[in-house]
Amino acid sequence: MKLYQLSKEKGRSIEAYDSNFILTSILRTNDPVQISMMHLDRGGVIGYHQASMPQLLVVVSGQGEVRGAEHTYVDISINEAVFWEKGEWHETRSEEGLTAIVIEGPMLDVTALREEKYD
Repeated sequence: MKLYQLSKEKGRSIEAYDSNFILTSILRTNDPVQISMMHLDRGGVIGYHQASMPQLLVVVSGQGEVRGAEHTYVDISINEAVFWEKGEWHETRSEEGLTAIVIEGPMLDVTALREEKYD
């Protein structure tokens, strides 16, 4: 058994696209997939940018707002996820802070997820 620390102290600061959050890498596979933990403090932002590949953001604590190219923010909180296609403009921000797992890869299949929030 091996134990790993995923706290924000083990991550690196990201400031691209006017962002201010901490990224802690979790896993890379032989396939081009990356899984990371994002730590947004109060007032944190993952700045408005295009997704370099499909990505799924899963909130594990806290709450915030996300938007795509339509510029309308949607609330997101614990146990909710948002998916962006490759090339889609998007942003995440949080007044209170949030922690999320982000899964990125060119072949992500999210068909098992249901848009429960909007059903």
